[in-house]
Amino acid sequence: MSEAKTDKPRVPAVEGWFTMGEAPALLGTRCLGCSTIFFPRETVACRNPACRSTRFEEVPLSRRGTLWSYTTAYYQPPAPYISDEPFQPYSIAAVELAAEKMTVLGQVPQGFPADSLRVGMEMELVIDRLYEDEKNEYVTWKWQPVAGPSSDNGGAA
Repeated sequence: MSEAKTDKPRVPAVEGWFTMGEAPALLGTRCLGCSTIFFPRETVACRNPACRSTRFEEVPLSRRGTLWSYTTAYYQPPAPYISDEPFQPYSIAAVELAAEKMTVLGQVPQGFPADSLRVGMEMELVIDRLYEDEKNEYVTWKWQPVAGPSSDNGGAA
């Protein structure tokens, strides 16, 4: 849903956090001791206080989930965040993943303003432009409504 088109190579803004392609997915880790799933990935020690494991396997996470809450950022986050100039406000969605039942934050693509979102709607993961430089277009995951924009604002903002 990015309005800017470029011929530059698309590269992840953060390596190893998601896959790209027809069916992109966030990449989490599952503790091999207690099966707890983490996103972002865990690589040092399980955060479950009842588990002492330090072994993990990479797992793709659900591509869909339910909008749990959302808001709109009207100010530019400080560095190291990078955005295009001039800064454009954007919505942020908290989505509960369908299988893992964990909540993951992510931007909502331009074209889906906060008044088109409602708590409980189905969202899906998409890969979209974050910013670009002279060489590349940097992309990240975002949460997009499955059914498209809605005029019913039945949730928080």
